[in-house]
Amino acid sequence: MTGRVLIVEDSELLGMVYREYLVAGGYDVVHVENGKQALVLLEEGGFDLLVLDLSLPDMHGFEVLKSVQEQQWPVSTIVATGHDTAETAMEAIRLGAADFLTKPVDASRLMVTVGNVLKQHRLEHIVSSYQQQIERDHFEGLIGASPVMQSVYRIIETAAPSQASIFITGESGTGKELCAEAIHRQSGRAGGPLITLNCAAIPKDLMESEIFGHVKGAFTGAHTDREGAASMADGGTLFLDELCEMDLDLQSKLLRFIQSGTFQRVGSGVTKKVDIRFVCATNRDPLAEVKAGRFREDLYYRLHVIPLRLPPLRERGEDILLIAGRMLEALSKKNGKRFEGLAPEVERLMLNYPWPGNVRELENSILNMVVMGDGRQVTEDMVPPSLKHGIDRRTMTQDEPDLALLGDSDGLVASRTASSMADIKPLWLEEKRIIERAIALCDGNVPRAAALLEVSASTVYRKRQSWAAEGL
Repeated sequence: MTGRVLIVEDSELLGMVYREYLVAGGYDVVHVENGKQALVLLEEGGFDLLVLDLSLPDMHGFEVLKSVQEQQWPVSTIVATGHDTAETAMEAIRLGAADFLTKPVDASRLMVTVGNVLKQHRLEHIVSSYQQQIERDHFEGLIGASPVMQSVYRIIETAAPSQASIFITGESGTGKELCAEAIHRQSGRAGGPLITLNCAAIPKDLMESEIFGHVKGAFTGAHTDREGAASMADGGTLFLDELCEMDLDLQSKLLRFIQSGTFQRVGSGVTKKVDIRFVCATNRDPLAEVKAGRFREDLYYRLHVIPLRLPPLRERGEDILLIAGRMLEALSKKNGKRFEGLAPEVERLMLNYPWPGNVRELENSILNMVVMGDGRQVTEDMVPPSLKHGIDRRTMTQDEPDLALLGDSDGLVASRTASSMADIKPLWLEEKRIIERAIALCDGNVPRAAALLEVSASTVYRKRQSWAAEGL
């Protein structure tokens, strides 16, 4: 086992002995004779282990231990001292020492202790890194602790430092622009500009000028020279949102620009070269657009280097409540309200609602509750009707009419027979029938049934638990 060890020992002879022992064992060792030198090196970092004498010429070893603890330097410590008392050992352990050695220290004892402490150090580091990856409830501007969002975070962390193009897909309102911003901040171009161009919001005739710019007189209304997104993004990132909305003719020009890194402003014969990292996004299926002839296949393969799918809110389970809580806190403060949380019945409504508008719809709903309600807790009477009565029509069978759409005309009421009225069951019972049937068709696989029903597995588990508790 190897590692980098800092020995802090005021005795030059002992320091040399310890160093020889450890170097022979394959360790990289640095020896200093006082606390001040030790703190400077620890501040610089790079050490896995600190072997610390307590009786130093300029300070007590406990002062070094306190600094390690306060600064949270990622180094384990072994205390080596001639003061063999229980009080000293207990204080050293309290201040974070991993082990305690009494002088004189022989070679075998030192090597075994160093080996054991470094094994524990590496194990703790691995566990800490893993926990950070699986337990994060936010990343850059994105919020979510669900497994699907942990996967998104890992892709961003891995891909952002590269120069590869990233293609983000996801429904409207899932946070594609926030994702692009996170990629930019995690990249080596974070100090450069991030330029966003919404291809769906710009008229076809102006799109080429928006991307490449134009010179004065290039077309009617071009009264001055204008820089385009390509020039402004030089040295940074160009985010092309809703790329599949771009006209086919312009797609070919964009492809040439991506391949060569050069372009000409509209009306100009001067070629300009830029250094740009491309990130693009769409709420459509890009491959389906290629097959339909609306998106160039060569452009698709040029940009679709690293695909990144942002999941819809309905697939993210408890993330709904996590995001709602953050939004409630921020919007309450902004609007001078005092809301502190959601009532349990409101949480149930939110978890059962399909959120077709995703995070954007959730934010609008929270804002509605904050503005129109008052108190310390959002209660069911504050919930917008669209959410409270928002039955997920996807759970209806195709042969069942939607009475809300048909209306309740006199003719329809008169045509109802007693037997047909008796066929109407309580909503919870129909919901239970649909869910249990889906689980049965999936051979008891609840997550698969939930996915086909387009609800989260946690919602299905929670409903079944509730039915079981009520003996239903």
